Amino acid sequence: MEEDTDVTFYREGQNGLSPECNSSEETTNGHSNQKPVMNGLIISHSVRDHTNDCAPLTSLPISALKQNGLLQTLAAGGDQTKPAEGDEELEKARQEWEALENIQPALTDDSNPTPLISFNEALQYFQTTDLGDLLKNIQPTIRRTGLAAITHFLFGPPRLNRELAEERDLVFAIAQCHVDNSQIVHMRVLQTIYKRLIGCRLDCPRYGTHWENIGFQGMDPATDLRGTGFLGLMHTLYFVMDPETLPLARDIYKLSQHPTQNFPFSVMSINMTRIALQVLREEALSKECNRRQQVVGVLNEFYVATYLHLYQLWKTQQKTIADSGFVIKEVELFAKKNPKQMLRRLEVFLKERRAGGVPRGTSPEPPAQQPSPSVEERAARAASGQGSKAKEMHFTGVCELPSDMEGDARLI
Repeated sequence: MEEDTDVTFYREGQNGLSPECNSSEETTNGHSNQKPVMNGLIISHSVRDHTNDCAPLTSLPISALKQNGLLQTLAAGGDQTKPAEGDEELEKARQEWEALENIQPALTDDSNPTPLISFNEALQYFQTTDLGDLLKNIQPTIRRTGLAAITHFLFGPPRLNRELAEERDLVFAIAQCHVDNSQIVHMRVLQTIYKRLIGCRLDCPRYGTHWENIGFQGMDPATDLRGTGFLGLMHTLYFVMDPETLPLARDIYKLSQHPTQNFPFSVMSINMTRIALQVLREEALSKECNRRQQVVGVLNEFYVATYLHLYQLWKTQQKTIADSGFVIKEVELFAKKNPKQMLRRLEVFLKERRAGGVPRGTSPEPPAQQPSPSVEERAARAASGQGSKAKEMHFTGVCELPSDMEGDARLI
């Protein structure tokens, strides 16, 4: 009686597995039945007359390999018997493999990143979204009473045209909108801002310390949007997506990374949005809005003009984070009193940049020409300290700086 013999031919291929089919020959009563085998798995039941003639290979799903015990076969050198009862590690590995339901592919650099979003696309999203509940709570203008109301009526700026009221109200509604992780547009806005400032192509996680790289104060940018809501992100989006203002945005971002003159770019941007929103509420932009017959465009430019003004002050006067409160207050007072001049300065700045020149106010002045600090600034510096102590200061609460102006109102 001849014994049954299993003959398997292995050829080393990719990942140590044979890329070719093998032949399993079972000899019984002098007859030979050849069965093609791949890594110990029979893939065809057809009978061939020649040893080297193999059936065509077909791809096998990972579930089929798991069910046929491929892991045990490799570990046991081809023996598909179960591991010994005393071999706890091998048994544990077998159980973990059997419990595995699917394998997720690793994320590579070839993964499709989230597409950038333009300001107009993001604005269209809010224009077509029901913001009725938010519109009920907005305060688009300053509420004045008594002599302040009479003075404003007689000598104040003109009222906004009635046909622009809906657009103005939309702005204040967006300023009440919170970041929603379930909204794709919200996530695309965050990703676009990060990519345009950092210069990367791939997406970044929703939470993490990487947001501090562009000037947020923690792992979640949404926590810094007090007082401006999603409008703070919309203004930054406009800043980095407009081809004319993007170079300025990157110049300001570069200054924010300076070893001694550093400041949190995004938090400072939110403060500029807060100032622009307050100027709009005080109706100081109404005349320009009426002239252009738009609100959003004027407010966007005024936001950039405000940030440009701060940038020039910060750079030319060698300001540091210890001066942040006083600088922001100075910018706010100037912006409220001179909105037309602010917009004109931005227009001249962009025109000079288009012409290829160096815009005024962007080159640092010699120390001897710098203006002397005020008494308040000196007292603040003496109290807070300079050098290393200033670097350790946290840029917290600037969005909620109190205002000393009569008739001023808190933001949303």
